[in-house]
Amino acid sequence: MKRNSLIIVFLTFTTMLFAQQPNQEQLEREARTEVREGNKLYNQLKFSDAEVAYKKALSKNPNYGKAAYNLGNTIYQQGRSKEAIANYELSAKATKDKMSKAEIFHNMGNSFMKEKQYAQAVEAYKNSMRNNSKDDETRYNLALAQKLLKDQQDKDNKDNKDDKNKDNKDKDGGDKDKNQDKKDDKDKGKDKKDDKGDEKKDDKQDPEKKEQPQPRPNQLSPEQMKQLLDAMNNEENKTQQKMNEQKSKGRKIKQEKDW
Repeated sequence: MKRNSLIIVFLTFTTMLFAQQPNQEQLEREARTEVREGNKLYNQLKFSDAEVAYKKALSKNPNYGKAAYNLGNTIYQQGRSKEAIANYELSAKATKDKMSKAEIFHNMGNSFMKEKQYAQAVEAYKNSMRNNSKDDETRYNLALAQKLLKDQQDKDNKDNKDDKNKDNKDKDGGDKDKNQDKKDDKDKGKDKKDDKGDEKKDDKQDPEKKEQPQPRPNQLSPEQMKQLLDAMNNEENKTQQKMNEQKSKGRKIKQEKDW
């Protein structure tokens, strides 16, 4: 009789414990409800509130790919593209559908473009094309990312080359200074010998010196002109790059409805 009482108490305790803990199926239902709420808020442009709803969904189901994807879009819309990338990566791992993967990788590429990480953007767009090769918008963004990556690499190579040339020039300048010092020391004796004759010489008697053109105030040297033209070209390139980045935003920021 005593043993039966213990069994009844144990079963009662176990039933109460499980009743207090929601099962996995219930958590998934609650997560879907949070995603639907997040979608409503997102469509109302209430991105910070939508972010809270999607995070609640992920707290109930951490492997919920749609919640991670929609959260990434919401964060991207708030200008936190670097943080959005992590959510897109989580969503890509949890998603098996090829078309959905194409959307995820496209948006991931857009986020990398915002961060000017062009090599990563190229790879993301390529992954998008592997899942949907017919998307012309992704193809355009891929071509743009490849061009910007090449421009970035060319600039880095040019900067490295200029730094190397500057180092060599500084080294050569040091050697020339040493040679000039030696020449100056050698000429001191000659100057002493010719001082008497040079002191008597008058500038008026030197027509070659009189006719030498004097530098005009505010006139730019050829080197300064070149630097000015280079600066103007750089500004033009920066303006064009900003315009290209605006074109690369894409249309793929769309939410999964999940209803």
